[in-house]
Amino acid sequence: MDFVLNKIDKHLDNHRSLDQHRKDLKRKLEELNGLKEDTESIKRSELQPRKKLKAEVQIWLENVERVNGEVQVLDGRIGESSALTRGFHTEDVSKSITEVEELIIQHGEAVKVCIEEIWHCLMDDEVPKIGVWGMGGVGKTSIMKVINNQLLKETGKFNIVIWITVSKEMSIAKLQEDIASKIEVKFSGCGDETTRAGMLLETLSQKSRFVMILDDLWEKVSLERIGIPEPSNGSKLVLTTRSADVCRQVGCRMIKVKPLTEEEAWKLFLEKARCDIRGVEPIARSVSKHCAGLPLGVITIASCMKGIDDISEWRNALKELSLRKKSVNGFEDEVFQQLQFSYDRLKNPKLQDCFLSCALYPEDEEIEERSLIQLWIGEGLVEEMDSMQAEYDNGRAIMNRLISNCLLEGFTKRGNRRCVKMHDLLRDMALRIAKSRFLVKAGMMLEKAPDVQEWSMNLEKVSLMRNWRLCIPLEMSPPKCPRVTTLLLSGCCLESIPEGFFKHMDALKVLDLSGNPIKSLPISLSKCPGLTTLLLCRCRIESIPESFFHYMDALKVLDLSSNPIKSLPHSLSNLKNLTSLLLADCKDLGNVPSLSNLGVLKKLDLRGTKIKEIPDGVLSRLCCLQDLIVGETLIIGKEVGGLKKLQGTLEGRFYDWHNLNMYLQDFCGREEPRKYTIYVGDIDFDTFFENEGKKFFARGCNIYNYQIVLPRDIEGLHITDCNVDCSEEYPLFSRFILFSLSSFSSLICLHIKDCGNMKKLFSPNCVPPNLQRLRVGGCKQLEEIITSEVEPEERGMVITEFHLPQLRQLLLNGLPELKSICSAGGVLVCDSLVVFQIVYCPKLKRMGLNLPKLDNVPPSASANLSLSVQEYCNVNCSEEYPLFSRFILFSLSSFSSLKSLYINDCGNMKKLFSPNCVPPNLQMLSVRSCKQLEEIITSEVETEERGMVITEFHLPQLGLLSLGDLPELKNICSAGGVLVCDSLGIIGIVDCPKLKRMGLNLPKLDNVPPSASANLSLSVRIRPKKWWESVEWDGPQPKSLFDPFVSFR
Repeated sequence: MDFVLNKIDKHLDNHRSLDQHRKDLKRKLEELNGLKEDTESIKRSELQPRKKLKAEVQIWLENVERVNGEVQVLDGRIGESSALTRGFHTEDVSKSITEVEELIIQHGEAVKVCIEEIWHCLMDDEVPKIGVWGMGGVGKTSIMKVINNQLLKETGKFNIVIWITVSKEMSIAKLQEDIASKIEVKFSGCGDETTRAGMLLETLSQKSRFVMILDDLWEKVSLERIGIPEPSNGSKLVLTTRSADVCRQVGCRMIKVKPLTEEEAWKLFLEKARCDIRGVEPIARSVSKHCAGLPLGVITIASCMKGIDDISEWRNALKELSLRKKSVNGFEDEVFQQLQFSYDRLKNPKLQDCFLSCALYPEDEEIEERSLIQLWIGEGLVEEMDSMQAEYDNGRAIMNRLISNCLLEGFTKRGNRRCVKMHDLLRDMALRIAKSRFLVKAGMMLEKAPDVQEWSMNLEKVSLMRNWRLCIPLEMSPPKCPRVTTLLLSGCCLESIPEGFFKHMDALKVLDLSGNPIKSLPISLSKCPGLTTLLLCRCRIESIPESFFHYMDALKVLDLSSNPIKSLPHSLSNLKNLTSLLLADCKDLGNVPSLSNLGVLKKLDLRGTKIKEIPDGVLSRLCCLQDLIVGETLIIGKEVGGLKKLQGTLEGRFYDWHNLNMYLQDFCGREEPRKYTIYVGDIDFDTFFENEGKKFFARGCNIYNYQIVLPRDIEGLHITDCNVDCSEEYPLFSRFILFSLSSFSSLICLHIKDCGNMKKLFSPNCVPPNLQRLRVGGCKQLEEIITSEVEPEERGMVITEFHLPQLRQLLLNGLPELKSICSAGGVLVCDSLVVFQIVYCPKLKRMGLNLPKLDNVPPSASANLSLSVQEYCNVNCSEEYPLFSRFILFSLSSFSSLKSLYINDCGNMKKLFSPNCVPPNLQMLSVRSCKQLEEIITSEVETEERGMVITEFHLPQLGLLSLGDLPELKNICSAGGVLVCDSLGIIGIVDCPKLKRMGLNLPKLDNVPPSASANLSLSVRIRPKKWWESVEWDGPQPKSLFDPFVSFR
């Protein structure tokens, strides 16, 4: 009975809600049909005649027609229904609403009107200039980034794509500099605008078919004055702007970017809000509508409401937005009010100030995360903590909050450097909020500092950074800015600063003068009592007055890195609040005053100085050190071990193994530094290491019967020029294992070089399991990489597998006694190997390698694999077993993934490939200095058995074939064989005097008339010329066909 009653209740609910559902369906269908009319209007336009767009639009229009018909039929059925049965149609109406909503959303995705139209104009040689315009925040730059990325992928149409961001305060000089950097024009100090324009004009005119994108242009520009030629011969100029007038004045084909439809905006809002809005949907929709279809507004407002499901907060947000809308004049003000809503909802004043500080950087600046957080710390916006890492983590949490609220855009640059960027509208909004407190003219190509009148009494932060021609006149009166806490003057090429410039800046906390060629500091700077951060890196400071730091009691951070300074004043010793002293790459700095009084110093950086050692007793006084970075400077193990807070970075050189052991013993049981680079003996910088954060170098140190302890979490280990007392029983890594009690489970990179008497590297139970890169070179007595603890006669036919599943690079070089990688009966299994290089290992008879990723791989899948066998030397290859047959036998691999093969200095190798072992996907083949090599591809059939049969060997992807210094080479293929290369673009034959048969077939040369040969990409480089004249061309094409492509070296 309950079941029946529930059914009746549900039916009555459906009956009551049917009318509301039908109203919703009618409203949404009207919106859909409005879009349909717009689309049909575009379809009829001659602006978009392309088939692809028409097909997409046609499919969408057909779906709209179908839905209209279905809704009409549904309405008829509902009209014919009795009062009792009407409720049964509610579910059908709901389905129709969903389908209509999907079509509304698909409209934006399917038509892509702006992108399609811009692309069409780019492909149309009759449209030289394109203007993409629309209100701020509507997505013009985002659209052009899509276009830009696509242009960079499709290189056939245009020779160069140049993206230039134009700021609101546009400068002709700045535009010229930006363009010059993209097209590699150097003005060499030329300050004349007309001359620079001429240089750009000449260079761009020579670059046929270029695309110049000027993003965010605010006013009309004279192309001639900048140096941009009028686009012709397929070249294009594309600009984005908020003004249709700018497009007209420049003479562009105009393309308007319209706001999102209501449904598109709602979909984007839901995506960014990421919360269950079922209980607040009507209010949330109203909030979304206040964004007026601007993507930036939708994203920022939705992001600041992320995760909120309390209806009261949504009501309050709607009320705030409604009040803001009533108080503004004009659409631009409305946009700023939308964005400021997100700023206001940060609520925390320090969080808001962190956001505002981002506006101190130039427009569109890619701000490095670390420098921004250091700025916040200097300004006191990040809570002061005992740990520098904790302060940094706090700053990063603030940054992540701003990114989460879409007030900043986070991304990672090359080298894994995290950066943030501020949208120009958000930057404008920040500067509007801080208008009376900030003076920001960063990156505007100023040649003179702002007049004294602009330096008002209320200023708190001033940024003139990146004005590389800036000059502060010596006669300029000292600015009266008693409240200024931050002054950023980095990268301005300032050669001098007036002596009294800082006279009225008593509140100054952060001063950044980095990257200026100033040689001395004004005396007035030494009288700033509140200064906490002084950044002077990459200047030309040669000396500092003795008493300069006498009054700087508050100074916490002093960065003098990369200055030609020779000594530091003794007043430095009195900086009792100094936490960071950065002197890296001061190459002439030979000594510093006593650091013993710097009791709260947390970071000391002396890399790249002339300081030989840190004297006895100094480090033990610096008990707060968390980062000790001294490079080649010698440090005392026991004193470093006593630094109980050293948990950040350690980089330094210990005198010997004893000092290293003292450090590690004192550190035992404590948290080790997060990053370290430890040297014992001489310095050896190894480029083999990549991103390992924990590295150890030993050079010129004997490893005999000494208790050697290494850090337990070491990631990179380099041992070079060390005499190792390794008996048969104790290979090198057994010694380390025994003494360090470490399994080296963290070790990912190992380089062993020039270790004279080492015979074995690993014992079976000491192979580092997570090794990724292994290089062994110059070890004259090394016989095995992995040895066995079992006698040969005991092994029988048992195969022992040693697994290095993460090994990517295996490089063996100059190992004259190396006989095997693994002892007999052992196989090294490498699942991830991509680079395998063996150079001068004449006694290597047994490879013992297994690469599982190459097993059972069909040729069609080989493109997904990567293996580069680079060099193999002095191979004992009999007539029966050419080199690659040997590899096939040992690795059980068809080498179907091999793309590049370099064979150098392999003394007794006579053949390279047997017929069934030619790597099918080879792209580059270089063979050099193999004194006995006779054939590249040999045959398994005797010459008299071949008769007139021609055997073709296909290398369809081979692009480069280079053969050099091969005195015995007679054939590329055995008699009767032809190498067919569809893609060959470079052929090099140098000093192969006995090569009489080429046996090459290049199908791309077939049926090519002489007049068209210049369009072919082929280069044949020959030495000597006399050889070319005598060589027999044994392929199906005449030798004369190659003559136009031959050059003699």
